[in-house]
Amino acid sequence: MPMQDIIAKAREYALNEIKLYGTPKSEHFDLANEKWQMLAKKLGADKDIVMLWTILMDLKLGECFKEWKLQEHVARSSQAAKKFLQDFDIAPEKLTKIISCIEQHHGTPNYLCLEAEICANADCYRFLHPRWVVSAFILFGRRDESTDTALTQVEKKMDEKFSILSLPICKEELTPYYNQFKKFIAEAKSE
Repeated sequence: MPMQDIIAKAREYALNEIKLYGTPKSEHFDLANEKWQMLAKKLGADKDIVMLWTILMDLKLGECFKEWKLQEHVARSSQAAKKFLQDFDIAPEKLTKIISCIEQHHGTPNYLCLEAEICANADCYRFLHPRWVVSAFILFGRRDESTDTALTQVEKKMDEKFSILSLPICKEELTPYYNQFKKFIAEAKSE
């Protein structure tokens, strides 16, 4: 089966999970794919691996969120992706890279491949780029969080993601946003 057909089936699977559990936001899902593909192209990575990662990385996020087991979403997403991908004829080295991208997207000192480092850095955009920071506030607002709790949660996620950045192209773009939002949050908390 051609890779584009596998990607289409993976997308359908992921969107069904989003529809079933309501998270991650489909807007996050769609916007992220565009940015991550641009990074893959600029850095000479395998765009198919990066695309499959963007689709499968948070496959079980909604399920884990609903069960109050958010810390398990990476492991569960990895297992679900392995099970899903076993039905396709994907070269073992490519399959290993896809799974490492999923498993390492929250950062690691040693990435298995360039694609995994790109994926970890690209995931940081979801909590450091203005479009996604605003979406994060909306998301926490939908969870009936207080303003102070939402500010604290967004700031915590921003700090976590900023510490993962390792690629100069991502650091250069995201550091000014990080600094602006840190200042904004500090001012909002002081009111």
